[in-house]
Amino acid sequence: MLDLLIQGGLIVDGSGNPGIYAAVGVEGDTVRILRGDVSTVEATRVIDATGRVVCPGFVDIHTHSGIMLLAEPTHMPKVHQGVTTELVGVDGLSYAPFDDQEDLRRLLRFNAGIDGNPPLTATWSTVSEYLDMFDRKVAVNVAYIVGNTSLRIGAVGWDNVRASREQIETMKSMLRQSMDEGAFGLSTGLDYPPGSYADHDEVVELAAEAGRQGGIYHTHARYTLGDKYLDPYRDAIEIARKAGCPLHITHMFRRKTHTGGSKRMLDLVDEAHDSGMDISFDSFPYAGGGSRILVYFPQWAQEGGPEGVIETLSSPEQRDRLHREWDPRGGNWDELWLTYFKTDANRRYEGWSVAQVAEERGVRPLDAICDLLLEEDLQVSYHGTFIDPAAIADFQVHPLNMVASDAMLVGDHPSTMAYGTYPRVLGDMVREERRMSLPEAIRKMTSYPAQRLGLSDRGLLVDGSRADIVVFNPDTVGANTTDAEPRQLSTGIEYVVVNGEVVIDQREHTGALPGRALRHRG
Repeated sequence: MLDLLIQGGLIVDGSGNPGIYAAVGVEGDTVRILRGDVSTVEATRVIDATGRVVCPGFVDIHTHSGIMLLAEPTHMPKVHQGVTTELVGVDGLSYAPFDDQEDLRRLLRFNAGIDGNPPLTATWSTVSEYLDMFDRKVAVNVAYIVGNTSLRIGAVGWDNVRASREQIETMKSMLRQSMDEGAFGLSTGLDYPPGSYADHDEVVELAAEAGRQGGIYHTHARYTLGDKYLDPYRDAIEIARKAGCPLHITHMFRRKTHTGGSKRMLDLVDEAHDSGMDISFDSFPYAGGGSRILVYFPQWAQEGGPEGVIETLSSPEQRDRLHREWDPRGGNWDELWLTYFKTDANRRYEGWSVAQVAEERGVRPLDAICDLLLEEDLQVSYHGTFIDPAAIADFQVHPLNMVASDAMLVGDHPSTMAYGTYPRVLGDMVREERRMSLPEAIRKMTSYPAQRLGLSDRGLLVDGSRADIVVFNPDTVGANTTDAEPRQLSTGIEYVVVNGEVVIDQREHTGALPGRALRHRG
């Protein structure tokens, strides 16, 4: 007796091969592929998937769910897209290990504009304890990568200083222990202090340690480096080459302000791959992205952690310096929309642009941002359309690309990736624009990211694989989210199964929380 039988659908198994018509049986949390007549097969539940695609659950290799998922475990925005596994700890911003709980609280406060800072009653210190927070308590599987920020805070502190040899060895030891407890490698976010205070050589040593432990180097490159176009990616490739570690470049895109096209960026990846490097990247299918609004501030203004930032923003002299040195990073005040306000007085600004807030308050835009950060205890988030929309498909269709959301889940007006990434690719790029085939798109969402992390039993819909399954209508699947109304669920994702349990049932969440903490076994 099967627990679940999905019959009548086109199985696209995640390998990139064309689909086959067969049935999918689920016993416990394990898949059986059933060919031929299944009319006599007994199952507790049968799903008729006629006219539907049946494929593996989507593996999102760049997420900002590491805190919000603990507060909102049903994870509706992502599981409703078909996501069944997420990698957290990206951009160098991870929340374990932390021996000092005060430092953990400071990072949660400092980074609230990306990952959120909801009230949490639970505490943890080690990677193992952190992963236990998710196991069978959330709707999706969670994999973890340790960020260099937590390592640097633990060994060096919050200031912009060069790490000593002893401190580097301490970070390497912390990284080894983290990977022993299940982390899949090292991440960096080299625009985000204090992790961004690590110099090139420090990152090489940490990436080499991750590689020795069988992990990957997952990087948000140092975008302020050199020409701010190709040099950040050259630096990432050089770090991985020196370290001898597999490289994953996250959220590759072409800014509107870049002087060259996407081809020159992708050529760097191709050249590295052709030279024998183990390299991959991910991208999202939208022209807008976001972060904590603090990312727009120069590095010196973020020294000393949250207390240092508040001191800087409160100082008239430092405000004057900020006005002199401000670099808008290619954006403009009319196209930077704000979200994630906790005070009643400021909630009216949800979805407003910086320009609108400044006009309403009668101050300069930079002063409006500084004042809001002080009033909101630094947690303000933004998103903006700074990406060249004409180049999005160039990255998406590249054979070394995998689909990822980079989705922040905070505020009433989050970026569109939070609700639309995977349906947008399937609806727009596959069905409407025919940029890539359905099997190839699904490969980029399933087996390729699973392979990158070394998840041997997920990402493929084959005999013996874990029962993470999506059933969708290829004729209607699509994203409904817009900049004006971002919290709109997708269309066409009808069933989502995680570890054999139905989580999305005819587009409705069942309340099931069968997600597992997935641990690296290097």
